[in-house]
Amino acid sequence: MPLWPVYTGTNAPHDGIERLPPPPPWRAFDGGPLLDPPDAAADRSAVSPDRVHRAETYRATEDTVQLVNAALYLRRPLLVTGPPGTGKSSLVYAVARELRLGPVLRWNITSRSTLHDGLYSYDPLSRLYAARQQAAQQAAPQETAPEETGAEESGPEAPDETGIEHHLRLGPLGTALLPYARPRALLIDEIDKSDLDLPNDLLNVLEEGQYQIPELVRAARLSPDGTARIPADGTGEAVPVVRGQVRCRAFPFVVLTSNGEREFPPAFLRRCVTLRLRRPDDRHLADIVRAHLGEPDSYAQKLIGRFLDRTSAGDLATDQLLNAIYLARTSNLDSGSLDRLAEQLMPHLGQGAGTDVF
Repeated sequence: MPLWPVYTGTNAPHDGIERLPPPPPWRAFDGGPLLDPPDAAADRSAVSPDRVHRAETYRATEDTVQLVNAALYLRRPLLVTGPPGTGKSSLVYAVARELRLGPVLRWNITSRSTLHDGLYSYDPLSRLYAARQQAAQQAAPQETAPEETGAEESGPEAPDETGIEHHLRLGPLGTALLPYARPRALLIDEIDKSDLDLPNDLLNVLEEGQYQIPELVRAARLSPDGTARIPADGTGEAVPVVRGQVRCRAFPFVVLTSNGEREFPPAFLRRCVTLRLRRPDDRHLADIVRAHLGEPDSYAQKLIGRFLDRTSAGDLATDQLLNAIYLARTSNLDSGSLDRLAEQLMPHLGQGAGTDVF
């Protein structure tokens, strides 16, 4: 198998990621201690039927295959833009499945999302509660000694959960940047919905492939080896973090999606490989329908034609077409009723009903 492409878009799983050439010298990372990637089934949400279906049925274009490989070779994030329903978020699941990158980490962006949310979370209130519980348990035996009551000594003491590592959890971005032996797959979904500062805040972390957890840096002064074990996102597996520093070994395959609702700063764009997905043509739509629902029949072909005619007047999403074809096959309605139902299922997105003529 040739080195290029590593990702083929054929949906056949393989270990081609192990033949990925060394990174450019300016994108080489040396984090440790080295971690084995988790099994694909370790995160139950990542192997849910809907996500597995999206990975198995994704149909990549030639441009998509080329630019995914460019991002993998260059160890750069992939910024995927395009109209709604063109498969922007499904792409990462297809790549992770084919290249056996393990469960996909997902960070859904809102207007309130911050870089801290993606890296890790710390719950100081739960730590305060644990400290009070431990203090109460230690004080109780002093008030009534066992020999005074004739009672037997209690069982083993409850574990000490006052340490800061018990109240930290890595986020999806923080987990993706752990020193795994092979890249993890991370979806940062709808980055264009973020606060204006988030793309700039991401610049340094994605450029350096590392970050710091200040709470662990301070706590490391009191630890013999400075190592804390923190639950990772998705699997919940406790992973070692040494002196509060996290640095990747294999740069993750990061996909950022955008519906084009805003522009990004040039400094952000130049650090990404940009893939612009276009509306699928008739042949690509037929392939998509075939992957999801089997060979398109005559009525499905008719709906594909109508769908393409209507895209010139406004945005439509591919899943609208799939919904209409699925119901046409399962509802046993007559042709007139199916036409009316299809009209209701495929309105133009973001336009008023008065401009929507089927």
